[in-house]
Amino acid sequence: MERADAARNRARILEAAAQLFAERPPHEVTMDDIAKRAGVGRGTLYRRYPDRASIAVALLDEHERDLQERLLRGEPPLGPGAPPADRLAAFYAAMVDLLEGHSHLVLGSELGRSRFETGAYGFWRAHVRSLLVAAAVPDPDALVEILLAPLAPEVYDHQRTVLDLSPRQITQALGRLAAILQR
Repeated sequence: MERADAARNRARILEAAAQLFAERPPHEVTMDDIAKRAGVGRGTLYRRYPDRASIAVALLDEHERDLQERLLRGEPPLGPGAPPADRLAAFYAAMVDLLEGHSHLVLGSELGRSRFETGAYGFWRAHVRSLLVAAAVPDPDALVEILLAPLAPEVYDHQRTVLDLSPRQITQALGRLAAILQR
């Protein structure tokens, strides 16, 4: 069980980090910045969170768990009961919403190879793979990462900031990609 002072420190750290990640690009936020904003010592910060990415992961956890629950038990087409192509399109739309609302956190937690090491990515991978299997796609393991690649935070950020695409445009394009599961 977490001690009361540790719980307060955790809450202050997460609140400070959320504010800082919202104010500036995640790569510009340092652990010292977070400790100062939270009013905790560096040792307190590093005991709980070894790096900036682990803090971003903790902040994202609640949002990702909600989406996971909707994938498992929600209404179709996001939840069970819809054809695989429709479920994949709904998953893409939900992920675009997640990225749009929390891209500053995702960019702080899932860059490069670290993306493949998060529990959420493992869940997304298992979900997309199950849709491929349900659609009887040959060799689903060869296609899973290809279908998840457009959801990489740096790809989404590039589409929004450099290419100036709207979330709606991105969702529509991903819906067309999801249609590959229709036969």
